[in-house]
Amino acid sequence: MSLDHPDGITRLRYIVHRLRAPGGCPWDMEQTHETLIPHLLEEAYEAAEAIRSGDTTHMCEELGDILLQPVLHAQIASENGSFDLDQMAHMLSDKLVRRHPHVFGETTADTSAAVLNQWDAIKRQEKGQTEPVGLLDAIGGGLPALMRAQKIQKKAARVGFDWPDLPPVMDKIREELAEVQEALASGDARAIEEELGDLLFSVVNLARKCGVESESALSGTNDKFVNRFHQMEKRLAEEGHTLGQTSLEDMDRAWEAAKLSDAR
Repeated sequence: MSLDHPDGITRLRYIVHRLRAPGGCPWDMEQTHETLIPHLLEEAYEAAEAIRSGDTTHMCEELGDILLQPVLHAQIASENGSFDLDQMAHMLSDKLVRRHPHVFGETTADTSAAVLNQWDAIKRQEKGQTEPVGLLDAIGGGLPALMRAQKIQKKAARVGFDWPDLPPVMDKIREELAEVQEALASGDARAIEEELGDLLFSVVNLARKCGVESESALSGTNDKFVNRFHQMEKRLAEEGHTLGQTSLEDMDRAWEAAKLSDAR
């Protein structure tokens, strides 16, 4: 097979096979399913950042880095006879067909909510469960905390465990904030952590009710803070100030200038 094979997936599979083969790349040859876990997670976050940036060239590159991960895992698995990329693709295709009977079968599902309910029912049937062991059991514990909180809340809302509108959600946030203040006054570190967690969970619920993904919202705020901090740092440097040796008042002034610059 040539390195210039016209089919992109075939070419990628050959390259990964060559990297893992004797005489290939020492790093790739050392990898296992377990050692690749951090790379899978890192690439997913980098792809998410590229998608949010709107830069389609960067998006294509980062999604390609994600594509490398299952190809690598499939190559490793094929070496011990567990499975290969074709088996992985067929298993996924079969699952997609089974779980979309409204497209490939005779059922109907006219809304996203109906599709999700049908998906869950089929998933339970596949696992031999007439009823879920627990509604929230299938939500992965390895998800980032904000993302997991929002998925938990969405799933609970599907069975009606949800406030009908925003006012009680805002009341809950105020209630949790008051409990944080009580915990702070007590000085109990464990209570402070617990109450702060409750407050964060309530804020995630507000984001969900507003149709906002909390993980993306916080990521955007992180980027905004970094950008403004860089602007503040640059402005202070132009004035002859050094971070760590600058008064809070001067930093606040430069920060406010950075905010005004963003607003223009």
